Amino acid sequence: MSFVETTRRGRVLEVTLNKPKVNAIDIEMSRQMGRAFAELRDDPDLWCAILTGSGEKIFSAGWDLKALNAGEMELDNWWEEDYGIGGFAGLTENWNLNKPVICALNGLAIGGGFEIALSCDLIIAGDHVEFGLPEMPLGIVPDAGALQRLPRRIPHNIAMEMFLLGRRMTSQEAAHYGLVNKVVPKGQELEAAREWADQIASSAPLAMQSVKEVQRAIECRPLQQAFAHMREGDLPTYRKMLTSEDAKEGVAAFVERRDPVFKGR
Repeated sequence: MSFVETTRRGRVLEVTLNKPKVNAIDIEMSRQMGRAFAELRDDPDLWCAILTGSGEKIFSAGWDLKALNAGEMELDNWWEEDYGIGGFAGLTENWNLNKPVICALNGLAIGGGFEIALSCDLIIAGDHVEFGLPEMPLGIVPDAGALQRLPRRIPHNIAMEMFLLGRRMTSQEAAHYGLVNKVVPKGQELEAAREWADQIASSAPLAMQSVKEVQRAIECRPLQQAFAHMREGDLPTYRKMLTSEDAKEGVAAFVERRDPVFKGR
């Protein structure tokens, strides 16, 4: 059974979670998501992606606790099970996906659903959306990305509130902290994401991909070391971009006062 729908819209891959009622993610759904983002990674005709959920109330409730309780998944060393390419949900540990992913949040992002959103590059949320990490009352912790990423995105003490107290955060508060890029009226999330995706898909793809590759490689490095690693480290996409046809085309188009025609090479 397919729980993940993919649609190609020009150079944009749209990925929709479709496992009613709450898009809870078990191992099979995670593998399907991994295959979707592998398609994005490997297809040179795809330059970016949008991730959203079916329905209107919940983007994703995260880990499928019913499957866990039924013994279909393990809690101890859960990451040793085969969740597919990119780890849980295909994104949380996808270290070689350089193409941008926009998350169009159409409903609650809870637990692992929140961690999926944190794994995306841009987040657009409806004004009704809330974020929450309800793991603590269950005797577990959000260890598929929230513990690692959230304190780097918002103030540490606010992240601790969400971890320890389980309190929810509105999309407006998330935007205040810079966790969400844009808040739109309910029902307009996908339209707004498509506008951004079309803009990204009109830019030079190697340059876009270089941004992700370099950012990932220099994260947490001191400034001087970050410069040195960018210039001397193993960054194949960045090196390819510097000598690409698109780089030459972009400069020529600027000088000639015309729109560039990028080809991804």
